Amino acid sequence: MTSPSARHCPAMLISAPASGQGKTTITAALAYYHRQQNRKVRVFKTGPDFIDPQILAHASGQPVYQLDLWMMGEAHCRELLYRAAADADVILIEGVMGLYDGDTSSADLAQALSVPVAVVIDAQGMAQTFAAVAYGLANYRPQLPFAGVIANKVGSPGHAKLLEEALPDAMPLLAVMAKDGTIGLPSRHLGLLQADEIGDLDLRLARAAELLSSLAPCRLPDSVAFEPVEAMPLPRLLAGKRIAVARDAAFSFIYQANLDCLQAMGAELRFFSPLTDSGLPNADSLYLPGGYPELHLQTLADNLAMKQALQAHHRADKPIYAECGGFLYLLNSLEDRDGNRAKMAGLLPGSARMQSRLVNLGMHSLQLEQGEIRGHSFHHSQLETTMEPLTLSVPQRSFGHGEGFFRSGRLQASYLHNYFPFNPQLAAGFFS
Repeated sequence: MTSPSARHCPAMLISAPASGQGKTTITAALAYYHRQQNRKVRVFKTGPDFIDPQILAHASGQPVYQLDLWMMGEAHCRELLYRAAADADVILIEGVMGLYDGDTSSADLAQALSVPVAVVIDAQGMAQTFAAVAYGLANYRPQLPFAGVIANKVGSPGHAKLLEEALPDAMPLLAVMAKDGTIGLPSRHLGLLQADEIGDLDLRLARAAELLSSLAPCRLPDSVAFEPVEAMPLPRLLAGKRIAVARDAAFSFIYQANLDCLQAMGAELRFFSPLTDSGLPNADSLYLPGGYPELHLQTLADNLAMKQALQAHHRADKPIYAECGGFLYLLNSLEDRDGNRAKMAGLLPGSARMQSRLVNLGMHSLQLEQGEIRGHSFHHSQLETTMEPLTLSVPQRSFGHGEGFFRSGRLQASYLHNYFPFNPQLAAGFFS
């Protein structure tokens, strides 16, 4: 039974049997399609992902937030959905990996939040087996809310009809994506290319949205009741503080929720580009998020004025907080996968070298003086340094390893991408 204050909005979580089935393309196409129908679309991404949300934000025209039960907590996930339901006409949540994969899977999230699942299945070379796969996913966990199926890479109207006829009566075919090689999204070592790097992204999305309704109707998901969550207002720990945030093609891996959190605590954010700017904005502290510094080695190395500005900020004993790619930028040097090495800002001793394989991946808990904060690690670089870490994070995966958290004066840095709303008071300490 829902409360009178619940907000109702059509919603579904889009998952698949495995990675590579087309979840991001389908989710982006659905967002673009509903937006063309003059619906306001809010999209969320399951798990700690920075690249897919850029594509989804471009498709929906709205900021994209993450949802993760461990990193964020169930109450915070519910709070974000309740806020979105205030003015959204449809809510889409892109899952991660396969439906039941991971310690906190897409299925776990859907069940906890009571959002029905729509499963994307690559239908190439399939007929009735398509329905068997869908039936297995829907019934593997009987209590899982299930919305229906989305068929991807369908060859013809006849193929679409064959797939639909094979499905059980209670399992609707929600959408059909015709097979078309022009709509795929290009990728590199950390995932898809960033939205700004795909020059014809709008054309791809428009074509994908068109294909979604070319073989069968594209259905709006059923309405979901989102219950209110009481959230305490954040303390104004950063009132009057100006934080300069690096944001460009080299430094773009940042949670929108982190920026919201800093602003809610009173901070004024000023954005700058280490690639193109010759100086820093007038600011009390710096935030250097992750990204792709290895793809912009020479540009970063050649921008001597920016490196000098960073060094001056550090000498003035002003706070600097750096994550992953931002951390690499503060080292003496960085080497890409082709063996090209360049000088970085030199605020921290050491260097890093890009590897052909992942060096660390997974969720981490970090314990500092102000308590615990949670986040994740995902990098291909190997660090070489004489620095002793202040502490090590605790990985949630048995095969993961702890990440060093380094402190030099008021500079704090690590490979971790921390989620500020988990512990806003601790996050404020990075900048105050």
